[in-house]
Amino acid sequence: MNDDKKTECLRYDARAQSLLSMSAPECGADQTFGSASIAPVLRAPYSYYEQCVSRYVTKDHDLLELGSGTGLHTDVLMRTGARVTASDISVHSLEVLSQRIGRIKTCVADIESLPFEDNSFDVVACAGSLSYGEPALVDAEIRRVLRPGGIFICVDSLNHHPLYRFNRWVHYRKGERTKSTLLRMPTIDRIQSISAGFEKVEIRYFGAVSYVMPVLVGIIGQNRAAVISDVVDRIVNVRRAAFKFVLAARGRI
Repeated sequence: MNDDKKTECLRYDARAQSLLSMSAPECGADQTFGSASIAPVLRAPYSYYEQCVSRYVTKDHDLLELGSGTGLHTDVLMRTGARVTASDISVHSLEVLSQRIGRIKTCVADIESLPFEDNSFDVVACAGSLSYGEPALVDAEIRRVLRPGGIFICVDSLNHHPLYRFNRWVHYRKGERTKSTLLRMPTIDRIQSISAGFEKVEIRYFGAVSYVMPVLVGIIGQNRAAVISDVVDRIVNVRRAAFKFVLAARGRI
């Protein structure tokens, strides 16, 4: 395990241990999950991710979630009725997840080297964790554990807008994220690379003006700012300035 990965693991373990020390509902099942827990101005991509999950995942599927963390986006996967395995490198995060979600299979796993046999899952899902591993290794592992015809669904951030890159660099300098995650943040080329292994690919981009949302929220509030953000995304070429993307790739070759 390299230094950055150790740092990330220790950070998330510490956060999880803090939650474990709390009483319910902070670490219990009485929680808000998924898109409902996201600020309105950033909610659209997560809502669309959940729509893709509901559309393509069934109770007959074996599903692996990568980078499950404390289970923020695991609940929507469980509601499909699929046989879900939640995985993460942080042991204590998975402990929190188990308390929040209830009966669920968990596995401590490095996203770069998954402890599963080839062709183990019908679906791999991931919400915001692609930057926590070397892209070539992670993408190869996703395809390896998917069965032929399998599905990959993810929501994540993009790294081609200079303002977003600068903001992440500030957080790195403050010790809130590692350098590796900056370098591995998904790009358009990364999306195209992983999509190449599937027969049908849907990509949707979000957040063309997310960089002005903090100011706009202060003026008109979260809900009105969210409406403006969503309208702009519908009328401009959001791909050129997107903050987030959702990928639904079906039919693993």
